[in-house]
Amino acid sequence: MAEVTLAEGDNVERALRTFKKQVLRAGILKELRRRRHYVKPSEARQLKAAAARRRVRTKK
Repeated sequence: MAEVTLAEGDNVERALRTFKKQVLRAGILKELRRRRHYVKPSEARQLKAAAARRRVRTKK
């Protein structure tokens, strides 16, 4: 879990920026979007295969 502790007189805007960076690095929002809806196993396989095809296509 992302956590930022503030001392007396610390800048709130800077702490908020730091918190957003930690959330981004931890992948919390990405995980949240992934878990928002149930994906059937067959659909997950199709999505995974499509992602692999895109990766191969961009490597060329």
